[in-house]
Amino acid sequence: MGSSGGESTAVPGPDGQLLTELAALAPQDLAMIGLSGGTFLMGSEDPLAYPDDGEGPVREVGIEGFAIAATTVTVAEFAAFVASTGHRTDAETHGDSLVFAGLLAGGLHETSPAVQATPWWRQVTGATWFHPAGTGITGTAGVPGVPDVPGVPGSTLEGATLSHWATHPVTHVSRTDAEAYAQWVGARLPSEAEWEFASRGGLEQQPYPWGAVREPGGEARMNTFTGVFPDGPTQPVGTVPADWYRPNGFGLHNTTGNVWEWTSSEFSAHDPRPVLRGGSYMCHDSYCRRYRTSARTAATPDTSLGHTGFRLALSV
Repeated sequence: MGSSGGESTAVPGPDGQLLTELAALAPQDLAMIGLSGGTFLMGSEDPLAYPDDGEGPVREVGIEGFAIAATTVTVAEFAAFVASTGHRTDAETHGDSLVFAGLLAGGLHETSPAVQATPWWRQVTGATWFHPAGTGITGTAGVPGVPDVPGVPGSTLEGATLSHWATHPVTHVSRTDAEAYAQWVGARLPSEAEWEFASRGGLEQQPYPWGAVREPGGEARMNTFTGVFPDGPTQPVGTVPADWYRPNGFGLHNTTGNVWEWTSSEFSAHDPRPVLRGGSYMCHDSYCRRYRTSARTAATPDTSLGHTGFRLALSV
């Protein structure tokens, strides 16, 4: 995980007309799934886990009843928030955010500095929730009144229309941004325990929301990196719509893969950074097996990345 910031300056907000059109695609109601709570076995001692992540030990945890969103917050939903409040994300204030190198157009690929420890991440000036692969690239090819800028070849946004892009998870949002959105709609972020309880979908100690086998019958059930990471993908790279794969037993979509999700919890008693759960489209078993229901990581609350979003919860 990495953090944006440094000496960059703020970038302009989204174009008003396009923002309005995008916001108009957001649903009018907040759709949540009510869960009665109960006890479950949280964590894992799976040999695939990374010891420093703190997945174990497995412990029994009690959960009060709560409600949680079936999907992560989408681009359209976040656009409605920005259109209503004028909110500026941390990425916009910092002037840059982190983007997977494989999603960058040639010019940005050459000029955006790499993160030293993880060179597949590039610090891209102008990358925000509205420009997820850098300024001018939104995947809005063919949209009336919008410059014909297709998504980067090889990306899941290649040639995307505005209506299609609107259904993808919003990314390049910090935990601070996620909390601001949640407050606007009268909700909150889930705790880590609530998130895992919901992600498991009623199954006990299974690594995936659907069971023990990653691809039953060879069928992909989550959006992760395929091929040789990071330079040899065999499928398009990037987000897919927030409800793209079948839901788990509780009705939640994409709780593993696609985008990491912010929670309200801290990583450990000695590490106050917020916890993220679920893994993303960049997860690959060669370097990041965090696409399991118990997997976890952390980042500072102002961190923004091209594979991180959030979903909402409510107390009931």
